[in-house]
Amino acid sequence: MTSKISKSSWLLLAAVALIALNLRPFITGVGPLAAEIGRRTGLDLQGMALLTLVPMFLMGVFAFAGPFLQTRVGERRSIMVAVALLVAGSLLRLWTTAGWQLVGTAALLGLGTAVVQAVLPGIVKRQFPRHVGVVMGVYSAMLMGGGALGAQVAPWVAAAGGDWHIGLAWMAAPAALALALAARSLPRDVPVRQARQSVAVYLRRPRVWLLMLCFGLVNGGYSTAVAWLAPFYQEHGWSAAASGSLLAIMAVCQAMAALLLPICAGRREDRRPWLWLTLAMQALGFIALAWWPEVTPVLWVAVLGAGLGGCFALSLIVALDHLSDPAQAGALSALMQGGGFLLTAFPPWIVAVLRDLTGSFTMGWLLHLGCAVIVAILYWRVSPASYQRAMRMTPQAAPGACLSAGSAAPSSLP
Repeated sequence: MTSKISKSSWLLLAAVALIALNLRPFITGVGPLAAEIGRRTGLDLQGMALLTLVPMFLMGVFAFAGPFLQTRVGERRSIMVAVALLVAGSLLRLWTTAGWQLVGTAALLGLGTAVVQAVLPGIVKRQFPRHVGVVMGVYSAMLMGGGALGAQVAPWVAAAGGDWHIGLAWMAAPAALALALAARSLPRDVPVRQARQSVAVYLRRPRVWLLMLCFGLVNGGYSTAVAWLAPFYQEHGWSAAASGSLLAIMAVCQAMAALLLPICAGRREDRRPWLWLTLAMQALGFIALAWWPEVTPVLWVAVLGAGLGGCFALSLIVALDHLSDPAQAGALSALMQGGGFLLTAFPPWIVAVLRDLTGSFTMGWLLHLGCAVIVAILYWRVSPASYQRAMRMTPQAAPGACLSAGSAAPSSLP
């Protein structure tokens, strides 16, 4: 590719953006409707937490299938099936009457999202090699923007239709549009030689585990916020629509930071100063929620959202920065998300337990304050100078063990 993006690439970029828009509304749309859903389905706080825990857990488990999907199924085919699952999962919510049925649709939606997140970064690395930071910023911004869309629109649609089912099922419409655009623009699958070793080669490297841990701890703050921010403010007397708007503000700020911070960070190879900035913003946001929730809540929620969104996008870029080969970088990104989302799945449930034990969400917010501090310390190790050394082939791994994309596998990781 040249430094300019071609017309066909613009169409692909639009598909990436629209697909990303559909990866969070089914999660963020639940919080503003939680009280009504709980009354109608019998789900308590810990049961409601499953609507976030289950899809996040699946995002983690199936992210490890990224290398397999690349080599055996094909990236285009995987994305098409995954987006079709998003359409089906949202439509099925029209007919859910019991809590277990709603959790089942959350599992279906989580599976579709997991496959997209495992495969799409590799496509971006291959199709936009000179614009990875910008395109991943767009991807992350649209993903977070989809969260804002779900939080804001779900209570409106539910109120207009007089039924919470409609407030969740409308999300099938943008997913269907994404499926049509993906069919038009995604590149055709090319033969990829199967690696003799794949996941095991990466998991031998401590750096991969460090990236997983950082990604999981940070995004645990996100999963808790989208699950409990609206119910938290409803306990303070806010309406469903008003608390949904607050969650939407957080998601909009996530989207803006996810788009802008990678552009700013692209001016230098070392992304850590920008990562530390986002972690400081998260810390401020969680401190405010714990101790001053009624003092300028819009400001603090905006700061928290910017910190979460910017850190998510920069984390993806840092993973892709470690390796120059698109298939290898995509596999590393998928594995980071896999381990990370396994960790991310449980904080909403843990915070629900803490809420039941203490009668307050304060301990939950302070838990994520501690996570932000831990991640800030861990990122000291992730300097650009360490990338090549951290991902070098270990003596135990056989040559050619790494993934390749349409060419012979290299004898070592870059």
